[in-house]
Amino acid sequence: MIFDYTDYRYFIRPGKTDLRKSANGLSLLIQNIMQNDPFSRSLFLFCNGQRKLLKITYWDRNCFCLWQKRLEKSKFPWPKTEEEAREIEFDELKMLLDGIDFFKAHKKLSYFRV
Repeated sequence: MIFDYTDYRYFIRPGKTDLRKSANGLSLLIQNIMQNDPFSRSLFLFCNGQRKLLKITYWDRNCFCLWQKRLEKSKFPWPKTEEEAREIEFDELKMLLDGIDFFKAHKKLSYFRV
């Protein structure tokens, strides 16, 4: 299957999620807890408490798709609170899946006076 992710939006659910849930259970979280539309052109990312298991769910024309990735030796960088979580960009999604912690990257500085 060839899939173009570049025109999707990417949302992270902060903290730990019970990943025994299937696509239906995660879709209820998206709708009721995250206050988002599970049928939108968006990928929703969830992580377990040990940060070794990641699930991604999205709506694809006629069904929910569910992906899972498990790390054997390291942990996924993951936000713990709503303040740390945000919508991410495609490049950040690729870094996240590679285990790169962009959450702690240097922030852009902007000054108004010297």
